[in-house]
Amino acid sequence: MEIFKYMKKYDYEQLVFCQDEVSGLKAIIAIHDTTLGPALGGTRMWTYASEEAAIEDALRLARGMTYKNAAAGLNLGGGKTVIIGDPRKDKNEEMFRAFGRYIQGLNGRYITAEDVGTTVEDMDIIHEETDYVTGISPAFGSSGNPSPVTAYGCFVGMKAAAKEAFGTDSLEGLTISVQGVGNVAYHLCRHLHEAGAKLIVTDINKEAVKRAVDDFGAIAVNTDEIYGVEADIFAPCALGAVINSETIPQLKVKVVAGSANNQLKEEKDGDELHERGIIYAPDYVINAGGVINVADELNGYNRERAMKKVEQIYYNIEKTIDISKRDGIPTYRAADRMAEERIQKMSKARNQFLLDGHHILSRRKH
Repeated sequence: MEIFKYMKKYDYEQLVFCQDEVSGLKAIIAIHDTTLGPALGGTRMWTYASEEAAIEDALRLARGMTYKNAAAGLNLGGGKTVIIGDPRKDKNEEMFRAFGRYIQGLNGRYITAEDVGTTVEDMDIIHEETDYVTGISPAFGSSGNPSPVTAYGCFVGMKAAAKEAFGTDSLEGLTISVQGVGNVAYHLCRHLHEAGAKLIVTDINKEAVKRAVDDFGAIAVNTDEIYGVEADIFAPCALGAVINSETIPQLKVKVVAGSANNQLKEEKDGDELHERGIIYAPDYVINAGGVINVADELNGYNRERAMKKVEQIYYNIEKTIDISKRDGIPTYRAADRMAEERIQKMSKARNQFLLDGHHILSRRKH
């Protein structure tokens, strides 16, 4: 790939290659945009087919974090790291310590966190070499498991989408079909049950389904049946790309709002939802509770403050819908526009993030 051509196309700032022979570290840090503040994004460890595939993934994910952080109202830019290797057998302490030193060398331009293939324990090792890491063990002042917070953000975002579709944000009496009942979705189901909603659930994990049936009186269906059930809201909370040309015709809902990443298989699927009059709560807006929660660690974690910020997802979904109606565009495009407008406004006041300026980490207690 022509790296500089790709970076110019989407206006990336920096691509950093990190190599350590002793530990086997091969890492790529991509920093997309620091207009709003230092770039925050997790470290993913994966067995990539090629170095080019790893570079493309780092760049793509970093840009996604710029939009997610901006749309969430955070004073943070977007970045991401990928480590080439098998997380089940290639990890070692020296690798993450070496990586932590590379992060420290960026002088605060990039802050990392847990992602696919990495753990809290890995972040703790990184923390031995740098303060620019979140999602560490609670003993170090971390926010802990982000799943309940992500779920709460999805819950309040769903209420905002329901208000647009049904004229009220009350979920009482509504039927909500939930695809996947993992860590985040289980907590979401609890909020929905307490709000008086009726649940239809599915998951490849039968124990997870049984738990939702036992705890919340949910109705269980087979995994391929979830798209066509009679419901008011569909909540995709498992794999990505589940909103596609095969599933959309089956939907009998007014709202799609769930915690899964990359729910639309293609952009045209977002257009199709819009044309059918189905309110889509863009995934990176509604599922931002986790990143909002870990971002609060940068100021010394305060759960009450973090949860108040997570509640802003309600208004972020409202704003996305308002932009959609204002500009006559689908909500997935409106979310991008909301993020871009925020970055554009701030870019007139400041350019690239500088450690010597006033910034989010200046108040963190080391």
